Amino acid sequence: MRGSVIGDRYRVGARAALCLLLLGLGGCGAETRVTRVDAGVVTDLSGRWNDTDSRMVAEAMVKEALEYPWLNNFSQANRRQPVVVVGTVLNNSHEHINVQTFVTDLERELTNSQKVTFVAGKGEREEVRTERKEQAMYAREDTQKAPGKEIGADYMMKGTIATILDEADGTKAMFYQVDLQMVDLESNAKVWFGQKKIKKVIEKKRTIF
Repeated sequence: MRGSVIGDRYRVGARAALCLLLLGLGGCGAETRVTRVDAGVVTDLSGRWNDTDSRMVAEAMVKEALEYPWLNNFSQANRRQPVVVVGTVLNNSHEHINVQTFVTDLERELTNSQKVTFVAGKGEREEVRTERKEQAMYAREDTQKAPGKEIGADYMMKGTIATILDEADGTKAMFYQVDLQMVDLESNAKVWFGQKKIKKVIEKKRTIF
């Protein structure tokens, strides 16, 4: 019985000593610390596609697209801004990417450019059409919005996001390639084709105790 008590005390003491050792090394009772940073600050922790990549690629590619001749050619021929809609952006990469965030960044840049008239995409149009139908049933007649007055798009921006991963000895090279194109919805002609590449090298440092 006494031996059992001594054994229990030994085990408790050993655990306490181990915990003290781990505390000295920063373990045993992990502490979570949250730091708020400005949304514009680059925080590339994992090397994966993130909000900074999405924003920077959208800004650069929309700027490039709107500097190409198709924009001025259309405006001069039709005496108005072209109407643009964003179509599907496919994720052909090996990782999960929130493509909708990238599409939203593209939509923001197109809208804020004031160089094109931007119209709602397929998913948003369904919601707006449902609202018009409900207005026809429930809203005052003088405030109802009539169907059949939507603005048809002249061009659609669509594209893909792809990746190539190279890895050796704990070091990864992550290569992202974003391809976007502007398509004439009447003729199917591709009036602009843009490409943006991002390459990241991720190294994992080994900690030796």
